[in-house]
Amino acid sequence: MSNDIREKMWKAMADSPIVMLGLTDANAHQEPMHAQLDKDANSAFWFYTTKTNRSAAGGSAMAQFVSKDHKVFACISGTLVEETDPKIIDKYWSKHVAAWYKDGKDDPSLKMLRFELNEAEVWHADPDFKAMVNLTFGGKVQPEKMGDHEKVSL
Repeated sequence: MSNDIREKMWKAMADSPIVMLGLTDANAHQEPMHAQLDKDANSAFWFYTTKTNRSAAGGSAMAQFVSKDHKVFACISGTLVEETDPKIIDKYWSKHVAAWYKDGKDDPSLKMLRFELNEAEVWHADPDFKAMVNLTFGGKVQPEKMGDHEKVSL
């Protein structure tokens, strides 16, 4: 089942790659960030940010994800490190990204972070018919009838 739930997470993230990101050792709120995903790099994704962003220092981090249809939820752990490879910085650059930086790729505040993924805890909400009836009429619901839930290595 791990591959199945992992694939559901990646597909949902590809459809809406916004996560709440934060350093685990910091006493700061997480913030919304647009993840740059790569179908061939399922052990990392990237963020364009600024050198003054609260996550810019890097380190142990977590990203929280909720799919647009609210059926897939994930808490992803890993490590944020500075990405310095110009090929990677160019690869994900777009008009959407450029809109945030006055001087484009030459903006002195630009910083790219690579999120090296460790594991994710993923929930896929897919209640069976009986669970939906119980929810509708106030009956008891068994968690295993509401969908899948697993920790997966990334």
